[in-house]
Amino acid sequence: MPVLDILILLAAAFGAGVLNTIAGGGTFLTFPALVLTGVPPVAANATSAVAVFPGYLGGALGFRADLAAFDRARLIRLTLITLAGGIVGSGLLLVSSNEAFSLVVPFLLLAATLAFLFGDRIRIWAAARARSLTPEGAAGLFAVSVYGGYFNGGLGIVLLALFALWGMVDLHRMNGLKTGLSFALSAISVAVFAVAGLVVWPQAVMMMVAATLGGYLGAPIARALPREAVRWLIALIGFGMSAIFFARLMG
Repeated sequence: MPVLDILILLAAAFGAGVLNTIAGGGTFLTFPALVLTGVPPVAANATSAVAVFPGYLGGALGFRADLAAFDRARLIRLTLITLAGGIVGSGLLLVSSNEAFSLVVPFLLLAATLAFLFGDRIRIWAAARARSLTPEGAAGLFAVSVYGGYFNGGLGIVLLALFALWGMVDLHRMNGLKTGLSFALSAISVAVFAVAGLVVWPQAVMMMVAATLGGYLGAPIARALPREAVRWLIALIGFGMSAIFFARLMG
């Protein structure tokens, strides 16, 4: 692998770790970097999922107290639905050709960027339309998990909006559940991609190390930077990556 490619991947993964610690959006860096260095789009998506996976584990451990507050049977039920959706979404990626996936990637990136940028408004909008007795819908969680298994970008925002529609109001509990389900979804997706041979392991391993380091160092950075400025920076990265992939699609 050329030294320049190695540096690009390490920088992207480190930046993704920092961004995910601060506000999320690391996929906007890891996926395009892999494509830029010559990894086919489908394999790049799978490898990107592996690269950022350690961050989900760390997040789940950080929210373990909030997860423990949920009824065990309820948490198991939601996790099983998430795993089922993740398997279906990952399976859809397995049968997608690079040409087909390249066709939808710009739209997925753009949708994920908009979801990230307007995440709080989306969650508030969903909460305003929720009823206190709104049941937890298996269909909604399954559909979101299918999307997450297929692409993953903006998954956290969509999950928070879904929880708001269910009538949940405690943001800490919502974040805990979001992180736990995201970890379960990522774990099953990574397993499917690994078994199917989609993951480019040399790139994945070096990016996992860089992303973990970036996540660790992201904590003091998060305390030093204005959250709103970081949010707009990530949005600009997302819009920029979307524009690049739309340009690739058009020509």
